[in-house]
Amino acid sequence: MSRIGRAPVHIAKGVEVKVAPDNVVTVKGPKGELHQQIDRDIKVEVKDGLVEFKRPTDQIRHKSLHGLSRALVQGMVHGVTEGYTKTLELVGVGFKASNQGNLLDLTLGYSHNIIVEIPKELKVATAQEKGKNPKVILTGADKQLIGQVAAKLRSLRKPEPYKGKGVKFENEVLRRKAGKAAGK
Repeated sequence: MSRIGRAPVHIAKGVEVKVAPDNVVTVKGPKGELHQQIDRDIKVEVKDGLVEFKRPTDQIRHKSLHGLSRALVQGMVHGVTEGYTKTLELVGVGFKASNQGNLLDLTLGYSHNIIVEIPKELKVATAQEKGKNPKVILTGADKQLIGQVAAKLRSLRKPEPYKGKGVKFENEVLRRKAGKAAGK
C-alpha cells in the first residue's frame, strides 16, 4: 500500500467533510469551502474524525491516485483551517507594486504598468519598506490557486541570472552567473 494513501486525514475541529455519491469531496471550515473531484476508483470514507482512502487494486494507476487523493484532501483541510500564503519579491530599480482590492498594479520596468486581476477567492496585499524590495503577499484557502496565480505573476518578469532582477518567490535561491570577463 501507498504509505501516504494509507495514512488517514485528521479532520480539525470546526471542519466539516462530506463525500457526494459522484466522489466529490467538500471541505468546509472557518476560512472557506473547497471542492475536489476524486477519481471514481478510489473509495473515500469519513468516520470518527478521520478521512480514509481505499484503492481497489495494486495497479500503478491506482497506487498513484491513492496517495494523490489523500494529499489533495489533506491540503484542503489545512487550507480551510490555517490557510496558505505565498510572498513574491520584486527585485529591480523602480519596480513597484500596489493594489486596490483585488486589482494589482505592477511596475516592472516595461514602458507600461501591468494590471492583474486576482481571483476573488484570494486576498492580495502589497508591502514596501524603505531599503527593501517591494513584496506582493497572496493569501487564501486554495493551495493550487495560490500557486497558479503566484506562478503567473512571476512569469511577467522572471529573474535573470546575472543581476537577479525580476519577480521571485521570497526564499527562492537563484542560480547566478558570472558576467563577461574583462579584457586585457
